[in-house]
Amino acid sequence: MGNLGIRRPPEWGVDPTPEKVRILRTFDLFVFWTSLAVGLLVFAAGTILVLFFNLTLWEVVGASLIGSVIGAVMLAGAGVFGSKFGVPTMVSLRPILGMKGSWIPSVLNVVQLVGWTSFELYIMGLAATALTGDFLGPQTILFWIVVFSLVVILLAVGGPLVVIRTWLEKVAIWLVLISTVIIGFQAFQHPVDWNARYTLDAFGAVVPCGSGCSGSMLLAIDLVIAMPISWWPLISDYNRFARSRKDAALGTITGYTLANFTFYFLGAAMVIATLSGNLIAAITVLGLGGGVLLLILVDESDNAFADVYSAALSVQNISKKTKQLLVIVLATAVSVGAAFYLSSVKEPIGGGFENFLLLIGAVFVPLLGIVLADFWLVRRGRYDIGEFYGQTSKVKWRAIAAWIPGIALYYWLSPSLVRLILPSYVGPGISLGASVPAFLLSALIYSVLHKLPFPATRPEDPEVDLRKPNDKATIESRLSPP
Repeated sequence: MGNLGIRRPPEWGVDPTPEKVRILRTFDLFVFWTSLAVGLLVFAAGTILVLFFNLTLWEVVGASLIGSVIGAVMLAGAGVFGSKFGVPTMVSLRPILGMKGSWIPSVLNVVQLVGWTSFELYIMGLAATALTGDFLGPQTILFWIVVFSLVVILLAVGGPLVVIRTWLEKVAIWLVLISTVIIGFQAFQHPVDWNARYTLDAFGAVVPCGSGCSGSMLLAIDLVIAMPISWWPLISDYNRFARSRKDAALGTITGYTLANFTFYFLGAAMVIATLSGNLIAAITVLGLGGGVLLLILVDESDNAFADVYSAALSVQNISKKTKQLLVIVLATAVSVGAAFYLSSVKEPIGGGFENFLLLIGAVFVPLLGIVLADFWLVRRGRYDIGEFYGQTSKVKWRAIAAWIPGIALYYWLSPSLVRLILPSYVGPGISLGASVPAFLLSALIYSVLHKLPFPATRPEDPEVDLRKPNDKATIESRLSPP
């Protein structure tokens, strides 16, 4: 395994990343975020724009481009903590939410990451089964889910730098590029009506919408934004290896925008070109065969790698001494069980996946508003390194107070989420986007509350005491020069 460059993940954990490993250039991060922004699940999200939001292909172009740009800029803005201070995302929340306040998003992040990994393993299992056939009968998909879970663990054992520099740049990203070009070429060999609207009938077939059918652009943009937003609780876990803030921001924005837009668009185009609501079937109808599907599958596992690796860092934000490898294995095992369940109920990649994406947005979009307001407006990037490691309050209530209204507004503007609990809920009666209003509301409330006094407590046992020369030297030695 040593000849392959594979090793146990470095136990940098929640400490600042050492200067010597801050080596990722713009191209490295472009490749990484391009790779994370592509895959079968993004294709699936693209089909939702046509089948559930009833957009024309022209409208898909607009929603995908606008949502990708907004989401990628938000994503890069949150990653500045990693590229400037070298800390993981959940640690970066300590000066904003407090030491124990940061545990709240850490727990929520682990839940969403296990959910993401479950969907990833499930759809990879479906695709692999389509390639190989049911050679083990009904157990074939379960076999492939286990195989891919082992691949995910293996990548996590390698760690971020090995995955980016060895796996993605030398192999996976080129396979993605080849498969993307082939899929795009084949999709537009079929007649495509750029102005038609489609939906699913009672039997699950793709049919033209009736005369009263109209698309929901704002809600569609929300769905597109939700994909990059789902990555922001992870971004500093990887951008802390960036050579500079400029490298991190440029690589993230360009890579994620380009890839997210392309795959949302191609997912929608495949539905319209084939009139098939089944993603795997649509790829087959295009005459692409198993080769292209195999190329996509080769790259898909790095998304699940990022999920389980960051789940370990989120746990370490709560319990620093917990070993990364232990959490990686446990998170993957739980995800395998959830993927088995999705397979047993034959969960379609559609409404359930859409609700999962929006549920993520409801929690993390308002928090992102608070984070960016704190860094760019309130504090203007001025943080003492001790604030990340114990020299701060246990809980900062002004951030919690600003977070809750943003979540409530997101739910109110996304009635489909409330209907999961209250089926008769109607909502505001108009098709409003939820991401931007919830983001701005929490950011505004936080900026106002920051000027008001709030009760605060201090942690009993800080991780480091900067008054002690040894502790201070240990932390500061890991930081890059300002």
